[in-house]
Amino acid sequence: MTKRLSPYRLGATLYMPATRADIAKSILKNEIAGLRSIVICLEDSVSEQDVPAAMVNLKQILTELAAAKAQGLGAEWPLVFIRPRHVDMGQYLMTAFDLSPIDGLVLPKFTFTSLPVWWEIMKDSHLCMMPTLETEDVFDVIQMRELATALVGHPCHQRIIALRIGGNDLMNVISQRRPRNLTLYDSPMGYVIKMLVAVFGSRDFALTSPVCEHIDDHNVMERELALDMAHGLVGKTAIHPNQVAKIERALMVTAADHEDALRILNSSQAVFKSQGAMCEPATHRRWAARVLEQAQVYGIAQENVSDSVRRVTLTNPYWDDSAGSYS
Repeated sequence: MTKRLSPYRLGATLYMPATRADIAKSILKNEIAGLRSIVICLEDSVSEQDVPAAMVNLKQILTELAAAKAQGLGAEWPLVFIRPRHVDMGQYLMTAFDLSPIDGLVLPKFTFTSLPVWWEIMKDSHLCMMPTLETEDVFDVIQMRELATALVGHPCHQRIIALRIGGNDLMNVISQRRPRNLTLYDSPMGYVIKMLVAVFGSRDFALTSPVCEHIDDHNVMERELALDMAHGLVGKTAIHPNQVAKIERALMVTAADHEDALRILNSSQAVFKSQGAMCEPATHRRWAARVLEQAQVYGIAQENVSDSVRRVTLTNPYWDDSAGSYS
């Protein structure tokens, strides 16, 4: 059985249409600084008439990646996933393509009904699974509880690195689009995210945050990222490289949280005060363990009071402190 990858290895997950000619080069040369995961998308980002060309391009990408891995390369690459258009395409990819150089599939329109179909396709492979919750039944807490319960007891459980929340598809279900100057949490998606965290997070599944498609409005994205972190989401979909660094910074642990987490896990006291707040190891222990795991991957951020720019300690390998940017 393939061991589940840590969801904290995802970070900003950059979606790239499978029609792009530079995908293999971007992966092989690690061209996007700080990028931890990439999805080669054959679904919404590729028009129906471009699917044949996208499939040809994907086969070439996989050939180049497989050749590089055969030479011992790949340790420094981001995680690579493919997002098929539907179950039939997923089946075709598994039988007609060499998927050995990739890490998993993003499963579109994932439901309780499609679970056994996808498992039959993927069970004998090495691939991890990232189901996407983006259909009408996601708004129904009863159906989501049924799906979560089924996943806990299913052999695919250890292969699910995270569940992805498909924000745009879910907004489309209710004939809405994300407000231009508001976060997703100011829309009906606020309820959906909270409900999914309650249902799936309580069963120890990680969830990732939907994309912020307003690429140039960094203020909205930063507000949304703060709320993503407050809801315990482990990563965020990106559609442009300029979003990667912002997502990475948001995933860094604050020095205050890191200090509290260490004290909670090492204290013999039932309750104590730290930094003006009550700490109760019996109820905060899981949070503390998660904070330390996240800090190991993303590092510890500290507030620079002079310019309010979050600076990063040397625990983050992607940050060039002298340049003030990702290298």
